[in-house]
Amino acid sequence: MAKLTFTEADHACIASAIGKAEAATTGEIYAVFTHASDGYGFVAATAALGLSLLAALTTAIVALGFGIAVPALGLILCQLLAAGLLGALLALFPRLRMIFVPRTIAASRAHAFALGQFAAHGLHLTADRTGVLIFVSEAEHHAEIVADAGIAAKVPQEAWDAAVAGLIEAARQNRLADGYVTAVTTTGAILASHFPGDAKNANELPDRLVVM
Repeated sequence: MAKLTFTEADHACIASAIGKAEAATTGEIYAVFTHASDGYGFVAATAALGLSLLAALTTAIVALGFGIAVPALGLILCQLLAAGLLGALLALFPRLRMIFVPRTIAASRAHAFALGQFAAHGLHLTADRTGVLIFVSEAEHHAEIVADAGIAAKVPQEAWDAAVAGLIEAARQNRLADGYVTAVTTTGAILASHFPGDAKNANELPDRLVVM
């Protein structure tokens, strides 16, 4: 499956949606997309080790079944060959690593990355603590909306569930740009009901999608 991409028109549509949504609220909306939240290098080592042990065990069992004595050196060579082959495969095709990553670990890494992006882009520094991050990580099939303290105090996380579900479904259908626009519109409506725009309504963060 090819990596998800965004055209210039996609970026323009998302930026426009953010601008329109923020016009009715003092909240700030920021969008981030990443192809992966972690390199999962440990996966390659763990999978290679596991396969090498399995290869050695399989060789020993087969040899025993045929009454063949396999020297220890032969088993070691089988282990090294299996580990080398899998390690090379995972190095050449990093996306294959996700096959070996437990769902809980993937979700945890993606969530941690989202929180890091929230801080890195200064969403926690808005005047009224009303920053919202709309985040998607492709490799982990993970989407979430992170709201700052000022919003979280009034809007429960459950309020974002529909928007998050829509993002994930849009990614599956390779129309993530539309998913972002819908999520931004939904987020803007929620923010406007709790944090309506005022005379100042300063735009504290750039209206754009960051792709990493």
